[in-house]
Amino acid sequence: MMPTDFVNDELIISQNPKVAAINSCIEVDIFGSVCSDTIGSRVYSGFGGQVDFLRGAAKCFDGRGKPILAICSQTKNGESKIVHRLKRGCGVVTTRAHAHYIVTEHGIASLFGKNIRQRAHAMIAIAHPFHQEELEKAAFEQMKVMPSPD
Repeated sequence: MMPTDFVNDELIISQNPKVAAINSCIEVDIFGSVCSDTIGSRVYSGFGGQVDFLRGAAKCFDGRGKPILAICSQTKNGESKIVHRLKRGCGVVTTRAHAHYIVTEHGIASLFGKNIRQRAHAMIAIAHPFHQEELEKAAFEQMKVMPSPD
C-alpha cells in the first residue's frame, strides 16, 4: 500500500511494462470527450486516478501500454451513452486529446491521432445500432461534413 500521490503518479505508472489502464465512464461524445463522474450536472462518483492511469499507460516506457475506456453503448432505458454532445453540466474528466481506445460491446474505437471526422466515424461504429443513424445525422449537423474513416 502506497500513498495516492505515488500510486497515481503517471511517471511511476509509465515505468511499468505493458500497462493496461482500463477505466469506465458514464458518457462519451463522438469526438472522444469523456464524462466519468456526473450525469448531467448531478455528481455520480469521483473520477479517482482515471487521467493519471490513462496518461501513464500512454507513456509506458516500452511503448506497449494501452489506455482504455470501457462503456456500455446504451443505458438500461435504451438511451445512447455515446452522444453527439455531452449533457449540459457534464464534467469532462478525460479530454478527447487523452482518449486512445473506447470500447463498447460493439467494438473498439481507436481515436489517438485521428481528426474529428475519423473520430466521429469510429465512435458511431461502436454505438448501439439503434442510435447510429441519429448520431451520424447529428455529426453532420455539427461538422457540416459526413463522418469518415479517411
